Amino acid sequence: MAEGSEVVFEDLENAQASANNGDDVAMNAMFDQRKAARKVAVPTEDLLVRQRLREHDEPMTLFGEREPDRRMRLMAIVAERGALGKKSRIEEEESDSEEEEFYTEGSTALLESRRKIAAFSLPRAKIRLEQQRMEAKAPLSDIARVRRSILQPLRNYSSLGSQVGGERPISMVRFSPNSKLLATGSWSGKAAIWDVPSATQYQEYDAHEDRISGVAWHPRATLSQSSSAVNLATGGGDNTVCLWSLDNKNALRRLQGHEARVARIAFHPMGSYLASSSFDGTWRLWDVESGIELLLQEGHSKEVYALDFQCDGSLLATGGLDAIGRVWDCRTGRTSMVLDGHAREILSVAFAPNGYQIATASGDDTVRIWDMRKLDSIYTIPAHRSSVADVRYYIDAGERAIVDRLSPSREDSMDLDLDRSTDEAEPALPMIRRSGMYLASAGYDGLVKLWSADDWQLQATLAGDSGKVMSVDISSDGRYLASGEWARTFKLWGEL
Repeated sequence: MAEGSEVVFEDLENAQASANNGDDVAMNAMFDQRKAARKVAVPTEDLLVRQRLREHDEPMTLFGEREPDRRMRLMAIVAERGALGKKSRIEEEESDSEEEEFYTEGSTALLESRRKIAAFSLPRAKIRLEQQRMEAKAPLSDIARVRRSILQPLRNYSSLGSQVGGERPISMVRFSPNSKLLATGSWSGKAAIWDVPSATQYQEYDAHEDRISGVAWHPRATLSQSSSAVNLATGGGDNTVCLWSLDNKNALRRLQGHEARVARIAFHPMGSYLASSSFDGTWRLWDVESGIELLLQEGHSKEVYALDFQCDGSLLATGGLDAIGRVWDCRTGRTSMVLDGHAREILSVAFAPNGYQIATASGDDTVRIWDMRKLDSIYTIPAHRSSVADVRYYIDAGERAIVDRLSPSREDSMDLDLDRSTDEAEPALPMIRRSGMYLASAGYDGLVKLWSADDWQLQATLAGDSGKVMSVDISSDGRYLASGEWARTFKLWGEL
């Protein structure tokens, strides 16, 4: 063999050895990486694995990737970034927030309103807890008797009549506190008040330039016929909230500030404040008397659609088109609970009269029941075959009146003496509450359904006109149920 050939052969052997050494190094590095990855603690549930991948700015899934492969990929990413000292986007944001806390200082009016809300809600919470302790001691036979007396009539509900309520779909129906009137809101922008049960029109308002999405009665509505007394509020697609009296077709006040369509609205149990949700991604708190905006609250990644106040007045629940709900403490402004579980947008929120359960209706065809004591969803009702547009609890007018009489008035609401003795002339709390025994849901499948609120079983199914059922409400005397429908009508239900 020539000398040149020997040199070439030797070079080839060296190159091959180097390649083999390189392969060994790469193989050893891969084994070390896998060994380190196995020591990394990552979730086992696939949904949590996807969320962690998104936090690390990685694709949640790859083509053809199975759940075990996805988890191994997350383990490798966490191990690699841990070795290099890298942080995920969420961790970087959290570390930045830890360095500097950002907040916007509220106004003096907001501070004063929070003090009043706290003073109003604490005595009512004390009354509610006293009643719940009494009910816990009640015999099961008495509870079963009251339950039967309330739920049995629901199975005999039928249509009492249907009335054309507007030129476009009826998006909202709400009974007045005394159950004698029904307010409706239409996509035409008009609102109307109807007598119950005759369904004759009492008043009509040219409320908004665009569709009405929210209608709410003042807690003390219909008790005063003064032309300056606020009895009703409407929220519409022209970005405004309007306040109305019963005998004046002109709005008493227009609350302006939202930058997009106003969705649901709700009065605080005090009656002094009103909350509105909007497609601008915020919900806002307004002073009813002055019309000023007290609070602009963000917290949802998409449009805020639904909201409702707790019966005590201390909490507010919101639901957004981001499929997330949040519970806000009105006394501090902080989030008390996140309602994360729906697969699609939340279209309605309702606080149960017991004060600690929340029902949310969603575009995923379900109603979820949340328990604030457990900070979790405790039941999912497969309510409808299409989107659930509205959900409402039954609230007994008599029990609400007793709580109003036992709790301090608005003038005395700053008195925080919670251990006051009960006057003999004051009404007694019922041993067993009737409020919250059942709830109603309205669906785009054209049905209204009634559910028991202790075991969430179906009690009655009511078929509306052809088309979607947009809204539902239960009268406080328990005699009627109303539904607003896509066919431009509203319907009254009850026992014949």
